[in-house]
Order: sequence, then C-alpha cells, then structure tokens
Amino acid sequence: LLLTLAAGRAVALATDKDQPIDLEADAADIDEAKGISVYTGNVIATQGSMRLESDRLTVHHPEGKAQRIEADGKPARFQQTPDGQTVPVRARANHLDYLVTSEELVMTGNAELIQGRDTFKSDRIVYDRVKSVVKGGAAAKGSERVRITVDPKSQQQGAASAAGPAPKAPPAMPQAA
Repeated sequence: LLLTLAAGRAVALATDKDQPIDLEADAADIDEAKGISVYTGNVIATQGSMRLESDRLTVHHPEGKAQRIEADGKPARFQQTPDGQTVPVRARANHLDYLVTSEELVMTGNAELIQGRDTFKSDRIVYDRVKSVVKGGAAAKGSERVRITVDPKSQQQGAASAAGPAPKAPPAMPQAA
C-alpha cells in the first residue's frame, strides 16, 4: 500500500518494500464486494522508512488489487527516506491522490514537497513517476503560482544528486512525494 504512494522507485530505501505494512486508525470499513476500504480517524500507515498520516485513507481495490489511493487531512502527510540519505523527503497536502495504473501522485490544497531545505509549493502538484515529470500551478491545472525555494548549501552538498537522477523540473525539486 505505502509503496504505491512513493513518488520514485529509485528514491525509496531498497528495503522498504520488504517490510511489513502497519496501519492504525480509529475505524476501518472494508468492503471486499465493492472493492473499497476506508480508514478514518488519526490514520497512520508505515512500511520501512515510509510513513503516511491522514484523517481519512481510502483504498479503491476492485478485484483485490489497489488501483487508487486517496489520503485526506489538514494536511495529509507523507515521508520516506531515500537510499543513501538520512533526511526524509516529505510531502503534505489537504488531499493526496495516487493513481496506481498511471503512477501519478496528485497533491491538492496547500501542496508542498520538501527535500532538505528545498521546497516546491502550489495549490496543485502532479508528479508522474514514469516520466519523472513534476508540474505545479497552472501546468498542473492549479490556480496558484508555484513557489520554489532552493537552498544553495544543500545543492553544494549534493543532496539532490544523492537521491538519484533529478526529475525534469527545477534542479532542486524533491525526488519523492
């Protein structure tokens, strides 16, 4: 479940996918016939270095396989530690929507990606894992301008290059969401 939320395979700790998934919530409503599971109330899902916190987590799994995962919160938060790094990549937004088939992560409502001291903010951010393309603001069909903060010290220390190939976006763009 959490692996599908990671925004880049090369970024994830290699051992994360082999770790057990732990999920906590105040309530769970699992309907196998409809192929939907809803977890509500202080939802915390972890797998290895990955952690997802939300008020509500909805997994659409027709035929037993996850196709779409939605996390809602004020904000919903995601973090994962990349290979070779000690500082996690973090993402937060009011709504995180991961489309498993197309491997797109859509963040809406006060969306922000953070890697070290570099940030990427907009009302809507779309990350295409397959193409390694990040879009924000109008390019992602959002209504707000994109705000990017690049810390030259983190660039000199090679923080972005240690996380793997940079996406086709501003050089300081975080590698995972």
